[in-house]
Amino acid sequence: MSFVVKKIDHVQLAAPKGCEDEARKFFGDVLGLVEVEKPEELKKRGGVWFEFGTFQIHIGVEEPFTPAKKAHPALVVENIDSLKEHLSKNNIPYTADDNLPGANRIHLHDPFGNRLELLEWI
Repeated sequence: MSFVVKKIDHVQLAAPKGCEDEARKFFGDVLGLVEVEKPEELKKRGGVWFEFGTFQIHIGVEEPFTPAKKAHPALVVENIDSLKEHLSKNNIPYTADDNLPGANRIHLHDPFGNRLELLEWI
């Protein structure tokens, strides 16, 4: 082949109309992701974008909205035990999952019901 897939640029999660403030609180304030400005042409669609490292998560408005219950991004975390404490202090429920050998991982849902996996390789 004459092409190479190099990396994931972003993952998009769907959310209902008017989701922006709640997305900022969860992805920005709780998870510590940095909001990035959307291109002017895309701002009118609603939603909000976040960045960490060289990756982005885009929260995009979808009507009618249905959360992703099985499909999910998996985010690698440094010091996941500290994250667990942080989530508990912010009353954000999560489920520990020890079914992946070599990983300390949890599953939770964003404010819109989308499934997220957070893990630390040990």
